[in-house]
Amino acid sequence: MTVAPPKILLQLRVNGTDMACAAHPNKTLLEVLREDLGLTGTKHGCEMGHCGACTVLLDGRPVLSCLALAVEAQGHEIRTVEGLAHGPHLHPLQQTFAETGAAQCGYCTPGFLMTAAALLETTRTPSEADIRQAIAGNLCRCTGYTKIVEAIALAAERMREQAEHV
Repeated sequence: MTVAPPKILLQLRVNGTDMACAAHPNKTLLEVLREDLGLTGTKHGCEMGHCGACTVLLDGRPVLSCLALAVEAQGHEIRTVEGLAHGPHLHPLQQTFAETGAAQCGYCTPGFLMTAAALLETTRTPSEADIRQAIAGNLCRCTGYTKIVEAIALAAERMREQAEHV
């Protein structure tokens, strides 16, 4: 009989909020976010790091949360899809995904949004090749990726326009 290790107190900073929970030290960040913190926007996909559905940002960089232990995320800033919108205002990526029909069944969308958010935080004017390279680790079974690439490019354009008016 296998005995689970004792739970430990995890201190995590998620979407700008300090959160604590008791969890087994062998739980993945994906499991802790969904099961212990109730943040279900991050999706279970393949659980082997192949599909990108579980992508979150760790210190601004895309990370496959199914492959990261939650205990290792302590001391880092975690951003999930729930942290993209600002109150009732959607992030430009969320808005353009809705407008262009980039989200079909929607299961992969949180991973694409988080990967694209990381790209747009570092690259103001990404080329189509930049966008395609950034999202290469995210799989979608419903589209040919054209609408997703268009949505990301449109969001980049709107974010540049917003920055010019500030």
